[in-house]
Amino acid sequence: MRKSWLVAFFTLMVAGPAGAADPTAEALLNRVDDFARGESSHATLRMQVQTQRYTRTMELEAWSKGTDKSLIRILSPAKEAGVSTLMVDDNIWNYMPNVDRTLKIPPGMMSGAWMGSHISNDDLVKDNRLSEQFTYAVTGRPEGPDGVWTLELVPKPDAPVVWGKVVAQVGADEQLRQVAYYDEKGALVRTMRFLDLKSFDGRTLPSRMRVEPADSPGEFTEITYLTLDFDIPVDDGTFSLQALRR
Repeated sequence: MRKSWLVAFFTLMVAGPAGAADPTAEALLNRVDDFARGESSHATLRMQVQTQRYTRTMELEAWSKGTDKSLIRILSPAKEAGVSTLMVDDNIWNYMPNVDRTLKIPPGMMSGAWMGSHISNDDLVKDNRLSEQFTYAVTGRPEGPDGVWTLELVPKPDAPVVWGKVVAQVGADEQLRQVAYYDEKGALVRTMRFLDLKSFDGRTLPSRMRVEPADSPGEFTEITYLTLDFDIPVDDGTFSLQALRR
């Protein structure tokens, strides 16, 4: 799986129903990893960005196919309508309609903010299958129907990750609730919260994802699903540089 948590939420290929028996640590981690799974999707979303300097709200449209092709296009506000991002494998291109230019994001800019949000370009494309990159253990069990399973993950010595530790929380219903990322000194860097379970196209899933940077209290980026359809026909041409400019 090449899709990150963030692009997984944009394209949202969700896992199957929860099992009845208590899951093992491996099963829980696979549940977390397989939050992104499916064939194709089309969605409209709202993204709100709150910083100390500004508040921005954008309406987005997103398409995906498999685990390595995604296209996101801004619908509003009008001054940004048509700005688009294409992701194919580990590559990202941005199209700016006001200057009619397509720009490929160079490696040195992958850590930069995507569309002024708390999401980086690297977040959109990096491989993030936790079960392959981390050792893990269950450190907490749910107490009651609203409780959570807590998984603590430590990177393997040769894993290409920047985190010192990741802590994931999965509800008693086995729906993903939260993922917290820590640096190598054990300090919290950011938290991703998955909120408001709703039914889309016959599937129950979080309808909102909120990214909160630990070093900027009160700041966040929140992505909310407005519509979502699964397993629809999506032509490969949708994920081309020609289509990016449409």
